[in-house]
Amino acid sequence: MYQHLDLQGQPLPYAVGKVVCVGRSYQDHAAELNNPIPSQPLLFIKPASSLAGLDEPLLLPQGLGSIHHEVEVALLIGRRLCHAEPGHTQDAIVGVGLALDLTLRDLQNELKAKGHPWERAKAFDGSCPISPFAVPDMLGDLQKLDFSLQVNGMTRQSGNTADMMWSFAQLLAEMSRSFTLNPGDIVLTGTPKGVAELKPQDTLDMQLNGQYRFSAQVAG
Repeated sequence: MYQHLDLQGQPLPYAVGKVVCVGRSYQDHAAELNNPIPSQPLLFIKPASSLAGLDEPLLLPQGLGSIHHEVEVALLIGRRLCHAEPGHTQDAIVGVGLALDLTLRDLQNELKAKGHPWERAKAFDGSCPISPFAVPDMLGDLQKLDFSLQVNGMTRQSGNTADMMWSFAQLLAEMSRSFTLNPGDIVLTGTPKGVAELKPQDTLDMQLNGQYRFSAQVAG
């Protein structure tokens, strides 16, 4: 069963909660999928059952079309945020890691075409594999973080949080106006361009700020 871990593999003292995600926070990703640029953050939620550690092979749904990777910086929330102002959100971030927002792309496109919600394509069990968390102070300026994803040794995605359309502080404040963020909740902050299909037995390597490396394997 998933639990939040620090970089030493030790459990963190926070209950596992929901995952609040933002879509299209990097303009280049919106452009590659021919999506319009939103005027405000596009928010959706994954349940706690979507979370999975990287120490076990990633289980992909079968028979539902292509499954795309979307690497994202993940924030672990350590105190309650409700109708917060941007200037009062920074100290609520108690951990920073990397996550994969796994997406059933064919199904998502089908649902979008019908005007239906995305949950079946985004919130399925195991759809949010996530790394252990670093202490924010170990990373310096959180709004200047490099992160990347390699698949089978080839770089697929590379981004920097400086390129986000909304800062972490703005995202947390906006989210807290609709969904109270509680200790143990996770916020996914969006993905840069380069999303592509995952295949059985793919080997994944994620890097955060040139300091931390996380590996994962897709089940065969």
